[in-house]
Amino acid sequence: MLRAFLFLASGSLTLALAQTPCDNLKSVSLPDATITALELVPAGPAPPLPAPARAPDAAPADGAPAAPAEVEAPGPRAPGARGGRGGAPAAPPVILPAYCRVALTLKPSTDSDIKMEVWMPAESWNNKFEMAGNGGWAGSIQGFAVMRQALREGYATAGTDAGHTGSDPKFSLGHPEKLVDFAYRSVHETVLKSKALIKAYYGHDPKLSYWNSCSTGGREGLMEAQKYPADFDAVIAGAPANYQTHLHAWDMMVATAVRKDDSFVSTAKLNALNKAVMEACDAADGVKDGLLNDPRKCKFDPATLLCKGESKDDCLTPAELESVKLVYSPAKRKDGTLIFPGKEPGSESTWTMLSQRTAAPAALSMGTFQYATYQDANWNWRNFDLDRDTAAADEKFGYVNATADLTAFKNRGGKLVLYHGWNDTGISPENTINLYNAIVQKTGSKPDNWIKLYMIPGMGHCQGGPGTDQFNKMAIIERWREANTAPEAVIAAHVTGNNVTMTRPLCPYPQVATYNGVGSTNDAASFSCKAPK
Repeated sequence: MLRAFLFLASGSLTLALAQTPCDNLKSVSLPDATITALELVPAGPAPPLPAPARAPDAAPADGAPAAPAEVEAPGPRAPGARGGRGGAPAAPPVILPAYCRVALTLKPSTDSDIKMEVWMPAESWNNKFEMAGNGGWAGSIQGFAVMRQALREGYATAGTDAGHTGSDPKFSLGHPEKLVDFAYRSVHETVLKSKALIKAYYGHDPKLSYWNSCSTGGREGLMEAQKYPADFDAVIAGAPANYQTHLHAWDMMVATAVRKDDSFVSTAKLNALNKAVMEACDAADGVKDGLLNDPRKCKFDPATLLCKGESKDDCLTPAELESVKLVYSPAKRKDGTLIFPGKEPGSESTWTMLSQRTAAPAALSMGTFQYATYQDANWNWRNFDLDRDTAAADEKFGYVNATADLTAFKNRGGKLVLYHGWNDTGISPENTINLYNAIVQKTGSKPDNWIKLYMIPGMGHCQGGPGTDQFNKMAIIERWREANTAPEAVIAAHVTGNNVTMTRPLCPYPQVATYNGVGSTNDAASFSCKAPK
């Protein structure tokens, strides 16, 4: 009882200092928006993170296990709520400070239905705003984990479902306005409404605004910098799906080529391939550590694993060899123009596009053509043509792609940090290098002044893998934007369980972490960032 009284007393004091108390925000005029929930959430355990919405996998082939059912991501549950039955005990709860939570539905077009939430600290606001993005086709507010951390650090924070419910791309069938919402409008509208509520609640605008997200979220952040350069002062874009039409064209090129049973490659064979690659290339960067500093320099020939007789787990049949070569290869038009790069040596163990036997390509990639481009639920993926269908997607849905023209963002003092794991098999890492080079060329600028790229050996898609995937992204971008301290080497960690098992400097591209010759290879102090040889 005493604890409740103290909270109410301190909350009343805090809100008395605010321009508009949380409960009164319903009176704020927000065009094309309806407030659906408004509450002052007391300090305490955060609600469990909802399971992210995911596109249903393609129908499984005969005899293959069915994919898990799609799980929608609801809004926050009551503190202390637990999900599931009969599972392992829940992890210790994350403790959040008191905050004003506002949920809204936005309708900037006649067919828009954008869900968003903004959370504002009830006290100790740092005068800044941080927004999180989504993955895949979105379909739920997927940024709650980032929002929780942002709130704990004093930020006002927000997220959006990108304008539809459920991440199956069929949402776009007959709904062109929802595609526009997904491409860019939902994020921009969420920014506008969030900043209006922040100003009403605190009495002034945020002094600085940051974007922090990966994958589709990386694309969303780049799109903001391109189309609405005043929305954010700095953007962190990891493994960006900025070229969605071409990314999914590469996926479809591979998926349609390996549908025959003899073209799939088992996990055991992929592991053997990965072992052979690492034996051939691992030590080339001076350290045998299971990581490739720059996989593009690995010249391993998978034909050396061609089976001499019957097929075994440590060799590849001729059909399997062709599949492997295809995954390494870029997608190109008939005239040789690059569409999208292939996957990198060192990532073979996670090539699920070859090891998972499904009857059809994944809905995630196929949706760009079946629904977003052709608006045809009966579109026959078996007739996919790389040149024709990529051109059609660019023509009809190309507005989803974030371009390299960030001149206005740069000119107003914006900072951009890109990062990508070399072991990423969701989005080819070389695409981000191509994007970085294109941005530098397009803006005609010295990159050290406003843009940095970090390529991370061994890291998978946004996280995971044998490399170092844990580093403080917001600290990097804040020091750069607020103190003009440009990031150089960034110390990252690999964590197993609760233990840090390796640290390593992440180097601004094109530099790489080079072993000094002494000290533990698990210690960042044993490495220096140097230009590649």
